[in-house]
Amino acid sequence: MTRDSVHPLLERLGSERIRDAAAFRAALVPELRHFLEQGRATAEDRLLAEKDGLACARRLSGLTDEVVSLIYDAVLHHLYPADNPSTGERIAVVATGGYGRGTMAPGSDVDLLFLLPYKPTAWSESVVEAMLYVLWDLRLKVGHAARSVEECIREAQADMTVRTSLLEARFLFGNEALFDTLVARFDKEIVATTAPEFVEAKLKERDARVAKAGASRYLVEPNVKDGKGGLRDLNTLFWIAKYAYRIREPEELVAEGLFTIEEFRLFAKCEEFLWRVRCHMHFATGRAEERLTFDLQRVLAERIGISGRKGLSTVERFMKAYFLVAKEVGDLTAIVCSGLEARQAKRRPMLDRVFGRFRRRRRGTLESSDFVVDNDRVTIRSDDAFERNPVNLIRLFWLADRHNLPIHPDALRVASRSLGLIGPSLRKNREANRLFLEILTSRDAPEVVLRRMNEAGVLGRFIPDFGRIVAMMQFNMYHHYTVDEHLIHAIGVLTEIEAGRLGDEHPLANRIVGSLRNRRALYVALFLHDIAKGRPEDHSEAGAAIARRLGPRFGLDEAETDTAAWLVRHHLLMSTTAQSRDLSDPTTIRTFADVVQTMERLRLLLVLTIADIKAVGPGVWTGWKGELLRTLYYETEMVLGGGAADITRSDRINRAQERLRAALPDWSAEEFEAYAARHYPAYWLKVEHPRQVMQARFVREAERANRTVAASTETDQFRGVTELTVLSPDHPRLLAIITGACAAAGGNIVDAQIFTTADGMALDTIVVSRAFELDEDELRRGERIALAIERALRGEVKIADLVDSKRPGKERTRPFHVPPDVTIDNSLSTRQTVIEVSGLDRPGLLYDLTTALGRLNLNIASAHIATFGEKAVDVFYVTDLTGTKVNHPGRQAAVRRTLLEVFEREGHEHLQRRSA
Repeated sequence: MTRDSVHPLLERLGSERIRDAAAFRAALVPELRHFLEQGRATAEDRLLAEKDGLACARRLSGLTDEVVSLIYDAVLHHLYPADNPSTGERIAVVATGGYGRGTMAPGSDVDLLFLLPYKPTAWSESVVEAMLYVLWDLRLKVGHAARSVEECIREAQADMTVRTSLLEARFLFGNEALFDTLVARFDKEIVATTAPEFVEAKLKERDARVAKAGASRYLVEPNVKDGKGGLRDLNTLFWIAKYAYRIREPEELVAEGLFTIEEFRLFAKCEEFLWRVRCHMHFATGRAEERLTFDLQRVLAERIGISGRKGLSTVERFMKAYFLVAKEVGDLTAIVCSGLEARQAKRRPMLDRVFGRFRRRRRGTLESSDFVVDNDRVTIRSDDAFERNPVNLIRLFWLADRHNLPIHPDALRVASRSLGLIGPSLRKNREANRLFLEILTSRDAPEVVLRRMNEAGVLGRFIPDFGRIVAMMQFNMYHHYTVDEHLIHAIGVLTEIEAGRLGDEHPLANRIVGSLRNRRALYVALFLHDIAKGRPEDHSEAGAAIARRLGPRFGLDEAETDTAAWLVRHHLLMSTTAQSRDLSDPTTIRTFADVVQTMERLRLLLVLTIADIKAVGPGVWTGWKGELLRTLYYETEMVLGGGAADITRSDRINRAQERLRAALPDWSAEEFEAYAARHYPAYWLKVEHPRQVMQARFVREAERANRTVAASTETDQFRGVTELTVLSPDHPRLLAIITGACAAAGGNIVDAQIFTTADGMALDTIVVSRAFELDEDELRRGERIALAIERALRGEVKIADLVDSKRPGKERTRPFHVPPDVTIDNSLSTRQTVIEVSGLDRPGLLYDLTTALGRLNLNIASAHIATFGEKAVDVFYVTDLTGTKVNHPGRQAAVRRTLLEVFEREGHEHLQRRSA
């Protein structure tokens, strides 16, 4: 259907003299809806064929123009005709906001201004109301206002949102003289005198918007419209330039000298790409979806036509393209802000908000004659500073760090244009590498300076291996940032630890960081630890090779280079061991100590591991992880120092029992001896003293109350966990019931320690992650979980039904594919077989796995639960019912097959839980 084909409908409606508004809409709306649907389908087809997002956005805006025009014609000429309009019966229909800009996504709002000469009349109110009812019946999202010219000026003076909306006003139809009057008065009375005020307000608004959507432009699920580096940033950039430079079209920015031809082409490229992504998102979802979620990323990569390459999936290549555009939007924003400042259209403090604040010191003389300080910012003395001496491309950032000053955007702009000067000779230059190493290991703000180097493109050119991971995302729910942003943020965390600002959170790291002898090696290793991501080989091994190559270039000696390479190769070792192994098992500690070998490496690895985990994203670090790392550190420290060999197993058991006896003075000798005899040696060797004291009193109180099933709750705010102690008669499916009750009650288990007493009871400690900040709220939640466990163990509820009721119909993790894997190892523990299971996480997974192990007649001695976004890694220390390891190959194959089946089927089918 075309616009011309709709006009006969309008003529027929007029000839039949349909004057009832409801009947008129009933006849008009279906035709218009069909027209709109056909137009959108055509726009989508052309988007897929032409791959031009801006053309699609303009086409959709033109389609909306036609629809609104048709409605206007129908209402004005057939429903409320005004053959001889009075002075007050004039109206101009004006597109404002994004619609006024002439670009729309399928789900964009239709922002309309009904412009009147004076106050509304009965005729104008009827026309506006009739048009809006048709638009609403078409299910369009309409933002509207009916105002006189005078009211528009008054509202714009008081409200920055109205001012911005009018800035992009576009005449559609009606009385054009009214619109011209509005434009002239708006330009003369508002725009001409308030540029600095408008610029500052827009930058503040941008800060608030970006903070709400996510402060980093490298968040792995970005908001395409409102996020940093998204479409709204481009809009804001043009609003500001339009307001300050009094221009109408982006092309005019070149004539004004704000952009070069190349920079304007970059502006157009970014705008087209972002519109292409946004239009595809709306078409794919059928709604105004602005967040590029994981499930959408795969869909859009296919729609846009991006294919995978060796080392990078289709999604990762698409998202790298997105983040590079987001970076370029940031560069363009910097250019505009610099130009505005030169025109004195904005206050300089706002610029610091865009580029980041530095801590100020008393400024000294700059060490190079090629640089000067301009308005408290480092800048180049002349535009040929980099061409005359390419080392200045590194020295610029070194001076900024050394003097704690921001960099002038003009200098950054020239640096970005001079990237071609960074070649093999500069990369080998001793002075350039010395300056870079001083930036990297600075005690001031290396994170800020490195980020500026990265955004200017200097960092990726100076270190090509780093350039390969710029804007690279990893398609998973664990990492919150792109790889380059993660590495730079990790340097910032390490700087904070070294400065003592995180002492309460990381007491051990805070104590040992000052004693490190290989500080430079640590910073280099942290900066390089993920630099080989996206390659087909193991990134730790490949990264270690890169560290060996770059270490000497940066100026590290042979020993420092070896240390840095070792740290990169083993940067995951401490985290994996702490979270996935039984730290009370001597074999675990000995195996870890054999790799670490020295106390210096142990200290370095601890600090690096903390910085790495914290830089993954908000909420990833927990006190529980810190506790595990400290435990591993202290146990390894004892082995490396020879302490473990001095205390025999029997001595350690005797000491633990003597210490517990001293802590229970109200117990008789007979009562304590009977209690101690109930525990096997493993209990005395694995459970720390405070928990032994608590559990002894807990068991005593439960037995005095004749409770064979009991559970207690303790919160630990520092570690960010809640501990549940469970007493119950032992049986093979005990842990499965406990994990199921926890899952049904909303408890996320991170660790489980299981002990069986000599009289057939089980005394288990279940550790769940904390959900509430206040202890009283968390304690109430813990008690609800404990009650759920007690009810399940007493058989009052059917646990399979409870778990199934909590399984969502559509899981958040479905966009991801995590191949399931089961590893069975008898060398990792002296007494138990270690089974490591990894795969796609989902609600009830731990219950399903423990149920499967119970059906296999395996006793679980401890369970260590780790989740990395959508990937679950669960480790179980098990024995056969006879207390021996699982040694027979056929038995191991059965275990592996059964556990893999857990991932192949969901619901009631796998494991046939309902028949249990």
